[in-house]
Amino acid sequence: MTAMSKERDRRRQDPYPSRLPEEHWLPRQDRVVWSQWRPDAPLTAQQADQFDRDGFLILKDIFTAEEVEALKAESAAMRNGERDLMDGSVITEPGSDEVRTIFKLPEQSSLFNRLASDRRVAGIARFLLGDEVYIHQSRLNYKPGFTGKEFYWHSDFETWHAEDGMPRMRAVSASLLLTDNDAMNGPLMLMPGSHKQFIACAGETPDDNHKSSLKKQEVGVPSHEALGKLASEHGITAATGKAGTLVLFDCNTIHGSNGNITPFPRSNAFFVFNAVSNRLEEPYGAKKARPDFLAERGDPTPVEIKTGKLA
Repeated sequence: MTAMSKERDRRRQDPYPSRLPEEHWLPRQDRVVWSQWRPDAPLTAQQADQFDRDGFLILKDIFTAEEVEALKAESAAMRNGERDLMDGSVITEPGSDEVRTIFKLPEQSSLFNRLASDRRVAGIARFLLGDEVYIHQSRLNYKPGFTGKEFYWHSDFETWHAEDGMPRMRAVSASLLLTDNDAMNGPLMLMPGSHKQFIACAGETPDDNHKSSLKKQEVGVPSHEALGKLASEHGITAATGKAGTLVLFDCNTIHGSNGNITPFPRSNAFFVFNAVSNRLEEPYGAKKARPDFLAERGDPTPVEIKTGKLA
């Protein structure tokens, strides 16, 4: 069998084909919570059941005030040019020089590297995914006051599958709020229960799609009709909370955020944990894979879970 025929066969067997001529709804074929709950789990049984049902979980008061302040200070230093950042790791707001995103957090900050391995974050991810985990992607997200732009509704897995080659729905995102997030300053919004269906999006992937999608995502997003149906069935929840709140959500949960026209900026530290057994393959819906700062490729290094205070 030639390499080309092997690739055609791989795509024919793909349980989540996307970037098609027409939009399709497909049932989820993977678990949500991969571990059996036990008394020493990092979540309660009720929390594990809630994550399975809703596709996300909001945890408050799990970090100390000192830890949160240290993370906020480190975030400000990275954004304000007090740290030497890797070339290509900074994305600005559409139409301005305001920082929107800084990628590769563990590689650029010892404090955020420690956060990424903490039992309160990575330990939960390992439990939910039932496997050793590695960091698929990490970033600091900023939404400045007055001018912070929206980020449209999408499923992360749709992009990670089509453009990165993530085989199955066995990844979870962890977002630690570094500012107070309320209903007015553009918080993360999620559709509870939307993770149980996969929306195979219409349209081909343009070459180097990431160069525009990081500022404004237009490819790999559900139709207005699909989003309206999902919202009618599941509703919308705003992930609000004080700085230090941790939001965990499944890779296929539909989410987005409004623009921020308040004077109050919003920011968060964001880590994507993927199961080691779910390491990336060739993209399923793009000609070539996205750059490494967006998707960790090759043989993954499992996160070594740590306990104790961050700082």
